[in-house]
Amino acid sequence: MGQPEQRAEGAGPFTTRLTWHPPGGGTAVWESRLARRRGVIAVRSPGAATGRHARADEVALRRLRRLNTTAATAFIIGGALFAAGAGVAQFGSGDATTCASIYFAGGLFFNTGGYVSLLQVINAPRHVPGGEGRLVTHPWRWWSYEPSRVDWLSAVVLFAGTLVFAVDLLDSFLQGLSVQQINRLIWAPDVIGCVLFLISGHLAFVEVCHGRFCIHRRSLGWWIVAVNQLGSVLFMVSAIAAFTRPTTGSQINADIANWATLLGAACFSAAGVLQLYERP
Repeated sequence: MGQPEQRAEGAGPFTTRLTWHPPGGGTAVWESRLARRRGVIAVRSPGAATGRHARADEVALRRLRRLNTTAATAFIIGGALFAAGAGVAQFGSGDATTCASIYFAGGLFFNTGGYVSLLQVINAPRHVPGGEGRLVTHPWRWWSYEPSRVDWLSAVVLFAGTLVFAVDLLDSFLQGLSVQQINRLIWAPDVIGCVLFLISGHLAFVEVCHGRFCIHRRSLGWWIVAVNQLGSVLFMVSAIAAFTRPTTGSQINADIANWATLLGAACFSAAGVLQLYERP
């Protein structure tokens, strides 16, 4: 017998939702984020008025819970530290080294959250194409290369962005830099990191919206992606405002840079809190 007919949705080469009719009848729907974060597939039996969720096995669910809690907590703490650093910079309650130290500590938590988010994608239970509608748990991996998956691309770009931010945060400890060196060693990595965050957020929207523009007010996953993307936009505003003018040696607007960082960091913390509830 041939495989059951499938209807794939997504954008370009990426498939983010599959709908098919299992051999036993009814309908099964696999969604990338739902399966990856909650470990379920939606299944409706023949003649049933409502559907049910086919879950991954308990090993996968425990794994997903641990990874989700770790990533969410890391982003909550990282965002809080970035907000604290911006507050210190804005209200003048500490010197440049103090601000850099707070930002650097926050960056370490962002690094952790970014990598654990990637581990969530790598070790998520996988669906069986054309089967009865179930998820299979594969052996644990620390790394993978899966550019055909939009969730993998989003996570790996996010992690790369946190690493680029780490370069910016380390360079911020350097003393006696010229204006050109400040813009090259601190400002440029900051902008690149922001661009990577924005790209990651766009790919996350592709996943939750299946390639189309959407607003899902009742979808927790959509809200997490939207709040994170708002934080990325505010980080980019901060980076632009923090450019040091060669003629004057001062930033374009330090107040905007600090407040945008504070509000953007608060968005990442808020999204982390929401993510705690997006669990199996």
